[in-house]
Amino acid sequence: MSVLDVRGLSVRVGDTALVHDVSFSVDPGECVALVGASGSGKSVTARAVLGLSAPGVTVDADGLTVAGDDVRGLSERRWRRLRGATVGYVGQEALGALDPLRPVGREVADALRLHTDLRAAERVDAVRDALHAVGLDPAMATDGRLAGTLSGGMRQRALIAAATIASPALVVADEPTTALDAAVAVTVMEQLRAAQERGAGLLVITHDLGLVAGWADRVVVVDGGTVVEDGPVRSVLDAPVHPATQALVRAARSGAERRAYPARSSAVPDGGIADRGSDGDPDGGAGSGAGGAGGAGGAAILDGVGLSRSFDGMPAVEDVSVAVRAGRVTGVIGASGSGKTTVARMLLGLEVPDTGTVTLDGAPWVPLPERDRRSRRHRVAAVVQDPGATFDDRWTVERVLADALTDGRERRARGDLAEQVDAALRQVGLDPALRPRSPRTLSGGQRQRLAIARALASSPEVVVLDEPVTALDATVQDAVLTLLERLRDETGVAMVFVSHDLRAVRRMADDLLVVDRGRIVERGPADRVLGAPEHPATARLIDAAARLARGT
Repeated sequence: MSVLDVRGLSVRVGDTALVHDVSFSVDPGECVALVGASGSGKSVTARAVLGLSAPGVTVDADGLTVAGDDVRGLSERRWRRLRGATVGYVGQEALGALDPLRPVGREVADALRLHTDLRAAERVDAVRDALHAVGLDPAMATDGRLAGTLSGGMRQRALIAAATIASPALVVADEPTTALDAAVAVTVMEQLRAAQERGAGLLVITHDLGLVAGWADRVVVVDGGTVVEDGPVRSVLDAPVHPATQALVRAARSGAERRAYPARSSAVPDGGIADRGSDGDPDGGAGSGAGGAGGAGGAAILDGVGLSRSFDGMPAVEDVSVAVRAGRVTGVIGASGSGKTTVARMLLGLEVPDTGTVTLDGAPWVPLPERDRRSRRHRVAAVVQDPGATFDDRWTVERVLADALTDGRERRARGDLAEQVDAALRQVGLDPALRPRSPRTLSGGQRQRLAIARALASSPEVVVLDEPVTALDATVQDAVLTLLERLRDETGVAMVFVSHDLRAVRRMADDLLVVDRGRIVERGPADRVLGAPEHPATARLIDAAARLARGT
């Protein structure tokens, strides 16, 4: 008997159909991948089958069973009994799924506390094991570390530990690896595979066809809210029949060819130090001033010098210097939890460094009170890692962009603001028909594109992008990267591109910084760093990316 059986599922917002007549199943011990372009209905389907649809969304189905139980019309109280015990769920946006003010250990332990008879000491042991299995510090089971202090990748791993700890019959993972570097993604997929080998059914919602090819048994392709193809992975990906599947496969192959980095030609053994400056600095000359980041170009527009930041006495970033120049893209890569996002937040002025400074066009930027930065805030824009958490769900898409286009003064704006909103949507490949929708009703990929449109609306001189394309399918990812390239070339905007996607980084970045345990361990031209890495941390990232693609 299938652990998930979906028959004739339809999901609507008002008169708009998001999903229509979707049917598929997941058997015990089977991994089924639900794939499709951004906005095709993948995440809407996953949330509907788990009773997690947003308010105002109507769900109907001819049949919907989880572990043999008919869940149509189930009350929220009964759903809470199923989630965690019978169904484990890993949502797409980890920031919104974890309480930032709650200890990580308690978040992971909830399923055991609510659905098992284990004693407190036994629960602690189980949480330690679950954290270790996903590559997190087992001490977080009891040390009181808050979820809000973790990086995006660490939060994602905590979610996966929480979803699998009670050995549910079904695990639904929505884009489980998008916030993770390749090394941690392999660890996470191995943990999900372990649940599958214990007999759990696994439904993975993803846009990553490489991940599908390496890890799934069967693939269900969704286009325009309906299932257009369903079959064994190899037969679907090797010989796609439907045009939507063909387009996905073609885009994935094209992107892999265009963004592939050369095979590693040299590496330093573990413990080696790469890219020393002339003074022997292991950070490759990460000293003060514009010269800190290396690469060609004029004076830095955004210049961070000697940035350090600790949380609860634990160093997150140590003595990092970054110079961002007009018309150039500075890539930042590193393992999950290495400090990439903390660096980005300090450059933006969203995190105050313990030591170090940031200047904008030579004038002080950080640390300064926000009131002293406000008049220049439009010059520096951000696309953050969890865009869903940055939108007010009471606002419409139109209001989000109107606010950004007019710097919060849309009531006094002149001209046809509606036309400007439509243009901003089209620029990132979104349909202007989305204007009246709440961001909460959008897919993860649509929210990401809306975040990019909002960031670009003020015509900034610097854009800091933290994992800007990881939630996007190959077709839309290519379109967004092309858009960013065009904007850079046409306007001279400077960019900081933080990502674990080495293919996207190689395509976008001129200069590259590798962060490991809060320090810059390698820097230089992106082609050189990715083609011939000199530090073991860089080599591990490249090797792990190959492992993830192989499914080993």
